[in-house]
Amino acid sequence: MSATPSAASLHIVIAGAGPAAQALVRRLTGGSDSRQRPFEGTITVLSNRDDCPDALLELAELPQVSVRFGQPASFIDSGAKIVTTVDGMEFSYDQLVIATGSAPSLPPVVGAESGLSYSTIDDAAAIGEAVKDLTKLVGRRPLGILVGNGPAAGQAEAVLRARGVRPVRTTLRPAAVVAASGVAASGVAEETASNLPAIGILFEDGSSMKGDLVVLAEERTARNELAGSAGLLVASDGGISVGRDLATSVPGIWAIGDAASCDGLRLGLLLSAESSAMLCASGMLLGLRGTEDQQVPMAA
Repeated sequence: MSATPSAASLHIVIAGAGPAAQALVRRLTGGSDSRQRPFEGTITVLSNRDDCPDALLELAELPQVSVRFGQPASFIDSGAKIVTTVDGMEFSYDQLVIATGSAPSLPPVVGAESGLSYSTIDDAAAIGEAVKDLTKLVGRRPLGILVGNGPAAGQAEAVLRARGVRPVRTTLRPAAVVAASGVAASGVAEETASNLPAIGILFEDGSSMKGDLVVLAEERTARNELAGSAGLLVASDGGISVGRDLATSVPGIWAIGDAASCDGLRLGLLLSAESSAMLCASGMLLGLRGTEDQQVPMAA
């Protein structure tokens, strides 16, 4: 009869290192909720980037956390519970989380970096801060140009209206986003416009739309390459199918963030990174420790 592994010997692997993955590490290590007993085992984060934000570097300094930079997961053997990276490194796991995010469905619009984007619920906070600053700058209710025609665009429009922006929405994809530098915005002096991130869009036929800010809310595609190797069920929208507890169709494997799909919608449009992390951590810890002395927090 095999011995039950100790809590300290348990290992969680997280494929991905974006906001959802970072939130999950904080949740598991007790950084997000002091009421939850921290995970006592080890955590390996597989990142596809050689660099990383300061937030991830701080997590990498935790003694139980190992971040492997430039080592994205490329294959999952769900039977043996082993994850292989692009360089052939192998990591065994007790629980695996896929947090590989999503990618734009189309090539980026020229000058898109000068505008704002709405891809997940978490983007609402950044847009809110930008609108607050913009309103003070222009001294009136801002006019927003919104590009998109899917669920993300619908949410972005609601976010803009809730923050006092007059949104003008177009489903026609522009050829370029026009930066404010050296161009006067609608009803705004040129010196003021130079402090705005973007003030309009330009279409291929030469026509344009001008405002005080530009928000791109184009559709994205879940990065689901790992799903096939693990035998995971994929939703019709391409996201890895998860239940309300964020568990996939294969026991021991979870998916969070924009890589996942629940109830026919990208998870990033349903839950914030923190909420996803809370649900996923609760489910994993219940599975690893059993239900004794465990309290599952309600979803935010």
